[in-house]
Amino acid sequence: MSKPIFSGDVVISGGGLAGLTLALALHKAGLAVAVVDAMELSEYVTPDFDGRASALAYTSYRMLNAVGAGQHLKEHVQPIEDILVVDGRPYDGLKRGGPGPDQLHFDRREISPEDDGEALGYMAENRWTRVALAKAADEAGLTVFAPARASHMQTNTTPGKNRLVLESGEVLEAPLVVGCDGKFSGLRAQTGVRTLDHAYNQKAVVLTVEHEHSHEGVAYECFMPTGPFAILPLPNNRSSLVWCERPKAADALKDMDDEGFQEALEARFGDFLGWVKPVSPRWTYPLTLKFSERFTDDRLALVGDAARGIHPIAGQGFNLGVRDAAVLADVLVDAKRAGLDLGAPATLQRYERWRKTDSVAVGLGAHLFTWLFSNDHSTIRAARGLGLSIVDQIPAARRFFMRTAGGEVGDLPALLRGDSLHL
Repeated sequence: MSKPIFSGDVVISGGGLAGLTLALALHKAGLAVAVVDAMELSEYVTPDFDGRASALAYTSYRMLNAVGAGQHLKEHVQPIEDILVVDGRPYDGLKRGGPGPDQLHFDRREISPEDDGEALGYMAENRWTRVALAKAADEAGLTVFAPARASHMQTNTTPGKNRLVLESGEVLEAPLVVGCDGKFSGLRAQTGVRTLDHAYNQKAVVLTVEHEHSHEGVAYECFMPTGPFAILPLPNNRSSLVWCERPKAADALKDMDDEGFQEALEARFGDFLGWVKPVSPRWTYPLTLKFSERFTDDRLALVGDAARGIHPIAGQGFNLGVRDAAVLADVLVDAKRAGLDLGAPATLQRYERWRKTDSVAVGLGAHLFTWLFSNDHSTIRAARGLGLSIVDQIPAARRFFMRTAGGEVGDLPALLRGDSLHL
């Protein structure tokens, strides 16, 4: 039996956004934690890594500040001051030109009226979030094994511990292994945890654009019959586009020559921000729902996309992973403080109970919204337009949706309140 290269409290497989956020939270709280990732952290900083940007809920941003990453990210985030949800159907999907007759406006001043109050969210390119987390990990002295690819997990090899075996043959052991290894988690598959899967017959074309006029911190969610078209504000008169289309149309947009794509972009984007031009490559991502039947197994916890992957319609994917990390950190610090087994069923059941309701609600909500808005049925179109208009006229409803999207619902763990954790 190989001697472990690490033996501590928690081993995390996957050093992406959720994995590093959890690792920093646990490390700063005083637990012995190690992260394994297939790529050097420095490789995440390249401008063309994956093109995606994430809308960080204000509670997620609190947590990034609490674990030490926020100070490295603040220069690269764009506060979201307003969100405008419109049904793009009145313009036939050809040109935005301005909001349609049915719209829903969220204004952060309704829940945070101070001039310097919390925004509804904070847009950041994923590469900069990775850079911030990597810098925080280096400053904190976090134990990271990278590049190192996890092969499989061994149970019952050492009493009270699981072993994560690397492809190199080296092993790490701890009472708890955490799978942060993405939507197609190898650890989840190995343990036989089943998933609910659904393909949306949509692909997202993702790119960054520059435009003439300032977006003023406004995020636009335009619903078209083929899927949502999101214009998400980034610093310096730039926006991240998430352009959902049927797969063949999305592939055509990705492979289109620059002149043809510019024409298609202007037709869909409109001129309400002046001229617009791409300033990044184009990427496409198939959109699916993948929901794990349970978030735990024998001394294993699933976090982030390993627990569930949802449609990006509400921009909640990364935020769900951050909330997983905040809750699991809270549960594990409590268990460590009480001298309990970090991988015991009772410990992991507390994590799963705490996270399951929120995950199901957000996942089903995204699924329902995708079905409701990604079609051109006249009756459904009329009903959803009426719904947008009604909610827009009810301040309490608007505040409820803003707080829900911000993650400020239910029993908040310490890190989502912006507090630090300590043993």
